[in-house]
Amino acid sequence: MRRDRVAAGAVGLLAAAAHGTVTLLHFHQMRITSWDNAIFEQVVASYARLEAPVSEAKGPGYNILGDHWSPIDALIAPIYHVFPAAQTILLAQVVLIAISAVVVTLLATRVLGTARGAVLGVLYALSFGLQNGVEADFHEVAFAVPLLALAGAAYVDRRYTAMLGWAAPLLLVKEDMGATVAMIGVVLWLAGDRRRGVWVAIGGVLAVAVTTLVLIPLFGDGYAYTSQVGADRSVLQTLLDSPGQKLGTVALTLAIVGFAALLSPWVLLVLPTFAWRFVGDNEFYWGLDWHYGMVLMPIVFVAFVDAWKRREGRGMDVPLVVATVVSLGVAPLVTSLPVFELAQGSTWADPPRAEDGREAVASVPRNVSVETDISLLKHLATERTAYWTGTIGSTDADVVPDYVAFDVDAGLGSPPDPLAYAEDRYGGTWFTVFDRGGYVVVRGGSST
Repeated sequence: MRRDRVAAGAVGLLAAAAHGTVTLLHFHQMRITSWDNAIFEQVVASYARLEAPVSEAKGPGYNILGDHWSPIDALIAPIYHVFPAAQTILLAQVVLIAISAVVVTLLATRVLGTARGAVLGVLYALSFGLQNGVEADFHEVAFAVPLLALAGAAYVDRRYTAMLGWAAPLLLVKEDMGATVAMIGVVLWLAGDRRRGVWVAIGGVLAVAVTTLVLIPLFGDGYAYTSQVGADRSVLQTLLDSPGQKLGTVALTLAIVGFAALLSPWVLLVLPTFAWRFVGDNEFYWGLDWHYGMVLMPIVFVAFVDAWKRREGRGMDVPLVVATVVSLGVAPLVTSLPVFELAQGSTWADPPRAEDGREAVASVPRNVSVETDISLLKHLATERTAYWTGTIGSTDADVVPDYVAFDVDAGLGSPPDPLAYAEDRYGGTWFTVFDRGGYVVVRGGSST
């Protein structure tokens, strides 16, 4: 219906406007997140130059396919070629989220009615997993969000061939997505399409094996992330680390749809993601922050809609009504997240050192090499060869950057005297070209 399409389009525009404002504002305000956005920008820039996907932030000459299997990032390259900027990949993530919001809302309006479907769409667009993902800057899993929404919508409509068509590209998003595809095979088997379900499940498992044991080692030194499972402990012991935090993550992920997702087989798709997160030693995987919950949002919201569809023609279903009320009750928990902070005037005010940070970045010319810390890395990655100080010596390459730029007041462990650091590490004569607000930029004597 036309009303459904209008509602879905409106939710998509809301998602794009809200998340786009957050990501651009945070970038402009020099907020410190991680080094990831610089890594992905360098990779996309390499693809745009039709070169191997190298990230100098990970290490001189580091091929990112030796870290994670994410060739799908190349899809951003044509846009980046026209608009070479960190904001390009930040907004690419926003667009991917907005597309998923349109898909989820359109599905919800068909099953629940226009008004209720639009409400669910808004709850999805502003869900904590998506907001935290945007706050953490671009990550390759953003591509999985619309793909899972489209595959889920096809599943709810019982269009299994289309579902598999949307699921197949997940294998290009990241190596762990093969496990999610395998679980889609399990869901297909449960739906009665047992022959295809078995083959899809086998194919997903094989995809994980091929990417982690063959493809990634082909471009690097082996799959490094298996070491994050406790070397001296069993998987079960690692899984039982911080059980309260992990159970809380699962509970809130399901509570955001009132636990109604448990009434749909589609919810099984959350298991692979929770599994790899919870057996790892990295504490960042266990909670609600960062981008690790992004792929779970389209799964649980689609499962919610599927649960309702399974009750069509059976009258009012008390558990589902209660679930809807619970989801509306949990929704206010996200009011402390970035989108809702936009309603506060203080959010728009420039932080005290932001202007100094922007001028420090501007003091480093384009087309030079620079060693820097996480505070400045994502801002210096555009049209420069930007190295992270923690990995510049991680390979055999003999690298001497043209510039060194550090935020000495951020508490990141950067050298307190960048000039002395540069002269001691690289030799020669260096000159301070910027020193204000805790940001210090020094230039090598041979640089221009």
